[in-house]
Amino acid sequence: MELTVREICLIVGGIQLCGDGETVIRHVSFDSRTMLGDDLFVPTLGARVDGHDFIESAFENGAVATLTSRTGKVTGSRPYIYVQDTQKALETLGKHFRSLFQGRVVGITGSVGKTTTRELTKAALSAGGSVTGTMKNMNSQIGLPVVLCHMDHEADYAVMEMGISEPGEMRPLVDMVQPHLVIVTNIGVAHMEHLGSREGICREKMHIADDLGPDDVAVLNGEEPLLIPYQKSLPCKVLTFGLHPDMDVYAEDIQDGENVSFTACFRIPAGGRREVPVELAIPGIHNVMNALAALAAAWAFGIRPEKAAEAIGRYGGFSRRLERVRIGSLKLIDDSYNAAPPSMKAALAVLDKAQGGKRIALLADMLELGENEADMHREVGNYAAGLRNIDIYITLGTLIRNLEAPLVQARRPVFHCDSVEKALETVTRLAESGDVVLLKGSNGMRLDKIRAGLLKEEKFTE
Repeated sequence: MELTVREICLIVGGIQLCGDGETVIRHVSFDSRTMLGDDLFVPTLGARVDGHDFIESAFENGAVATLTSRTGKVTGSRPYIYVQDTQKALETLGKHFRSLFQGRVVGITGSVGKTTTRELTKAALSAGGSVTGTMKNMNSQIGLPVVLCHMDHEADYAVMEMGISEPGEMRPLVDMVQPHLVIVTNIGVAHMEHLGSREGICREKMHIADDLGPDDVAVLNGEEPLLIPYQKSLPCKVLTFGLHPDMDVYAEDIQDGENVSFTACFRIPAGGRREVPVELAIPGIHNVMNALAALAAAWAFGIRPEKAAEAIGRYGGFSRRLERVRIGSLKLIDDSYNAAPPSMKAALAVLDKAQGGKRIALLADMLELGENEADMHREVGNYAAGLRNIDIYITLGTLIRNLEAPLVQARRPVFHCDSVEKALETVTRLAESGDVVLLKGSNGMRLDKIRAGLLKEEKFTE
């Protein structure tokens, strides 16, 4: 992007309070600590902090202009742009840049697997042209407009991850992204405390399809009962993906080992099917569904399935999503970005099949699950108790005690820790050369600190 302060004022309906209107803006950021240079800083109001308190810090770190919704006289050489609502202004700026994009846009939502599906979809679409889209975890009402501002407007495709946690959040995302094709990975239990039930989660997420028309496409998880009514009610084309032959894109001959391979089958409308072998470079049988969604999206855009399958086979994974890390002699599987029951079961299944010495699962609380959180932890504990190859469980947190009970009953070794520091000390003490350690829990449990501690541990790097 490249706009002057004066041009930004016109786009967002702002008033320039001071500074040079010809100052050029090349980037947008809402984090005062991370500037790319020539940034417009957007101070947003959070639950605990007000971004306006960090405007000076933003300027020190590379911002050249700022929005503000605070009234009062401002003077100086640095441009301040007054708007009534800084977040709404950011969304308006994102919509402006989206309106300039001439390629095809994909919107992805779901309770689990959004980010991996996003990256696999980018890979699949790269077989048909250049791809831009969501970076890191920028999938919210604050993050998405920043992505739109920085997108490559010469690309053929844009892939946007769209995450919600409360009622009413999907509609503004749709207004900004305006997708031509949407993917719904699944309907789980994440954010149940805000959305009330799986049905409530489904209703909110399915607003992603509100503006789709006859020429647009919805790629839906055909294994999810809550999505079945939408297969016939949506005013667009619908492609289903899953593990059964009645889906439009389905998998056969699944081989689950260190990595995963399968045959992707595409139902031909005139009858018959097209078969394509797929080999993934990422672990986890759950990634078969993510890959099918990506392949279905590419197929909908007319990309040859063989080329799309080859492209997704080159995708090597995303940071802290079943990321495999070597720490000297220790094998680490880091899946600690976030957690819900399906993803924790999937991560445990990967560990259960891992090759190496002892298999150690370090599990922390799954957060934001609502009133049934204890039962959901217990459900995962029952699943874990049925696995045969995991040697040691280390648990961290309070809710995780519910997961421990089935393991204790099954006489599996469980070591509980009340702090990150204790968990790090415990895993360091119990792990030996050649062992495999899984880190899994919600982001708020700070398992990233355990990874950082293990990376510094001389025991494994000698």
